Parts: sequence; C-alpha cells; structure tokens
Amino acid sequence: MNIWDSLILNPMINALLYIYDFLGPTLGLAGAFGLAIIVFTILIRVITLPLTYKQQQSTQKMQELQKDKEYIKIQEKYKGDRQKLQEEQMKLYKKLGINPFAGCVPTIIQLPVIFGLYGAIIRSLADSPTPLLEFSKHIYTSVSSTIIPLNSQFLWMDLGQPERFAIPALEGLPVVGDGLPVLAVIVIITSYLQTKLTTPPQPGAQGAGMTQMMGIYMPLLLGWFAYTLAAGLALYFVVSNVLAIGQALLMKRFRSEPSPKPKKSEGSGRAHLKGKSDGKAKGKKNPPGKQARGKGS
Repeated sequence: MNIWDSLILNPMINALLYIYDFLGPTLGLAGAFGLAIIVFTILIRVITLPLTYKQQQSTQKMQELQKDKEYIKIQEKYKGDRQKLQEEQMKLYKKLGINPFAGCVPTIIQLPVIFGLYGAIIRSLADSPTPLLEFSKHIYTSVSSTIIPLNSQFLWMDLGQPERFAIPALEGLPVVGDGLPVLAVIVIITSYLQTKLTTPPQPGAQGAGMTQMMGIYMPLLLGWFAYTLAAGLALYFVVSNVLAIGQALLMKRFRSEPSPKPKKSEGSGRAHLKGKSDGKAKGKKNPPGKQARGKGS
C-alpha cells in the first residue's frame, strides 16, 4: 500500500462509507451516497475553515492596499523598473503583514481532495467481482460489509457516471444528446462567482490580466471535469462552491458592518450635565443691585 492510499484515498473512502452507513441503512434516507458526499464536503470545508479565513483576510487587505498612498507612490515611482517595483511591493507587504500568496493555499489543498474524492467515488461504486475485490483492500475492518455494493442513485443521476438530465421533448437533438449537463453548468457559474469573490485584485496590467484569465479558465476547467467525470465529483464541486460563496458573503458583510459606538457611562453623563449647568451659572449676569452691593463691600 502506497502513501497516497494510506493518507488520502483510504480515509476518504471510509469516511464516505461511514456517513453512507449512517444515513442509508441506519436512518433509511433515500439517495444516501449523494447525501454522504454533501456531508463529506461540509466536513472538508469546516476542516479548511482557518485557511479559508486567512485567504479572505488576505483578499480584503489586498483590496484595501490598492488605495494606500504609499502603495500608489511605489507604483508611480518604479513603473519603469519591474524588478525594483516587485522588491518594493514585497517590502510593503512584509511591513503591513500581507501575504500575497495566501489565496493559493486553499486551492493547493483542494487538489488532492479532488483527485482523492474522485478515486473514492469510483472505487466505492464498484459492482462487479473484480472491482469489488480491489475495493475491499481499501476498506477498514470497522466498516460494515452489508452496505456493499452501494446504491449510487441520487435524484436524477447515477453518481458513478457523468451527469445528464434527460428531457424527453428534446431527445434526439444533436446539442442535447443523452441529456443536459445541468451540474456542469452550475459548476461553471458557481466557480466563476467564487473566484470573483475570493480572488484579490493584482497590481499592474499583467497581474490583472492573469487574474482575469484564471477567473475564466478555472471555472471552465472544473466544468469540463464535471461534464466528463463521475457525477459525484460534480456534486462535490457544486456544494463546495456554494459553501465558499456563502462564507465569502458572510465575511464581507461582517467586515462592512460599522462597530457600535461606545455608550456614555452614567458618571460621564452627570459630569457633562454638571459642566453645562456650571457654564450657565457663569454666563448668567447678576442683577444690578447685587453687583453694586458686592462692590461696596
């Protein structure tokens, strides 16, 4: 058994099996394997939440930095010297505690999750003797053998096959084929929205162009994966993207809310009233008789 199987593939396979066993045979829920993928995706998001939070903080700082006077001054001063510009930018990043590469960490971590989950889904849905024998090598002894083979049906899709939504009225059309790839379209849309919300703006025309290209090509690449690979992986993409979008919107909302103004203490309020009354007493003129009597004494 290799390191990949021990650290990535086997834990994912057995996590899905544990969740499937609880949701399906124990609770009797329909579409248990699809629900298991959704729960598994939520768990992955919770585990990587600290990294995602740092990514969002870095995004916010990078956006605020675009308006910083010192940053603008560096851009204007070294616009003809690219190497010096990068050096000064890195110094400023270090000074302000900004990591411009923080946004890449969750994406890098997600790659082994994607490949591991795809392998786990394909192996978990084995239904013939040879694949089942190979699959049994990855199962922990604590997993109940009665749940195998798994039921791969979830809503209209077979999670072990590429997803297509069949529309009888459109059958036979060259564009539609076996059905519409609904999940693939949703993956592209949600991936684009997630990229727009979580990718910090890059300085300079080249950086901005690279960010724009990634914002277009990455959703298309994930959409292609969703179109050609198992529907279970496409389901993971959709749930993961929706959770990331919701998290980004919540964090953006909390950052934009103004902090409540501190309430004045009772003592300070009394002092304020006393000061006002003293001021009025000082400003109030004495009657002419009292002034004359005061001078005579």
